[in-house]
Amino acid sequence: MKQGSLSKFALATAIALSLVSGAAVARDTKSQDKKEALYPNATRTEPKLDLKSEKDQKALNEGLDAANNGEKDKALQLLQPLADGSGTSSKYAQALALQGIANMKYNDGDVKGAIATLKQALDIGVMPNDTYFQLKYMYTQFLVADEQYAPALQSLQEWRNEGKKETADSYGLEGNIDYRLEKYPEAIAAITKAKSMPDAKPQGSWDQILAASYAETGQGDKAAALATEALQKNPNDATAINNAASSLIQAQKYPEAIQLLEKARSAGAFKDEKQYVNLAKVYLIDGQDHSERQVGNAGKAAAVLKEGFDKGVVQKTGENYNLLGDAYVTGDDMKNALAAYQEAAKVATNGEPALKVARVQLQENQYAAAEKSATDAISKGVQHKGQAYMLRAEAKRGQKNKQGAIADMKLAAQDPETSAKANAWLKTAGTGK
Repeated sequence: MKQGSLSKFALATAIALSLVSGAAVARDTKSQDKKEALYPNATRTEPKLDLKSEKDQKALNEGLDAANNGEKDKALQLLQPLADGSGTSSKYAQALALQGIANMKYNDGDVKGAIATLKQALDIGVMPNDTYFQLKYMYTQFLVADEQYAPALQSLQEWRNEGKKETADSYGLEGNIDYRLEKYPEAIAAITKAKSMPDAKPQGSWDQILAASYAETGQGDKAAALATEALQKNPNDATAINNAASSLIQAQKYPEAIQLLEKARSAGAFKDEKQYVNLAKVYLIDGQDHSERQVGNAGKAAAVLKEGFDKGVVQKTGENYNLLGDAYVTGDDMKNALAAYQEAAKVATNGEPALKVARVQLQENQYAAAEKSATDAISKGVQHKGQAYMLRAEAKRGQKNKQGAIADMKLAAQDPETSAKANAWLKTAGTGK
């Protein structure tokens, strides 16, 4: 999977779990044969229930009620002996108690513990089919929540093959799993199947997965069409706007993305930072591809970001100020670029913005200021240290400090990235080997 693909399409990573109520399941055991079976075609042989003790039934019901009501201590006091098998001779009571404990572990954020406990409940093998397959489906969702996608896919296939049940939600879940396993054609097939099912209640995440899978398989036009269709249904929805724009950008339809985003902005639909930042970025990308509108696009990108800053929607972070500075540089507005980079440098945790400040200052022949900014950048940490030393050397040379420039170039020569250029400079300066 390409890095960043999920964020591009705003894929929700949280899994909505429809947890089976253990208390309800336990109380329904006596009347289960009177209810319509949820899995009438299941191939699994349904076991006979062994819950005969009223004491066990009472402890199980009270424990599961406590678990559902958030009374963890009381629930564990009642359920743990049953789960251990020491408080009952009923395997069914043990399995249901384990399921209740698994739910509590999941709700406490212990997903791995929930998986292990729920598997233990399933492995006992005494639950009636309706209960068993509901919990099997829950187990699959737990695996997805823990990002165990390959085991989750196997569990889902077992659920469908043995339970002989097909639902829209199960195909939606399968599409999610396939996407995360980079099985994009399979994800497309699963989501398409989910949307076609009679019980389908389409979710936004389905189209997001489908659009992302289209994009990953080179079907950018389909991804863009799908996202744009979703936007038409919800023209003021921030997620729909972001998804449609991202799809158009990935399909390299930059003018269309600009048009879409500008229409949303003029309608007052820009509500989050991502929309302003995306519009600014696509202006710059489109300008790079079309030199005749590069300067104009750069000015528009800067104006969009300034509007976001002024409205308090775009946060004054180093990254955003850095983007504003890049827009000004692209538009050859060095005065405003310098101011933007200086603001970025104030809040940045590394020296990258300060290094950009130094570059602009050097270009504007502000040699002393460039030297100081380069020094600040080096002290805060930069990714390309050799380039920073070379820049500072040029700043020192501009101040007629030849020895200082040579010293920095020697430091740049120690960096493999800048070694050749630095040594060539030193050779020209008469200090090379």
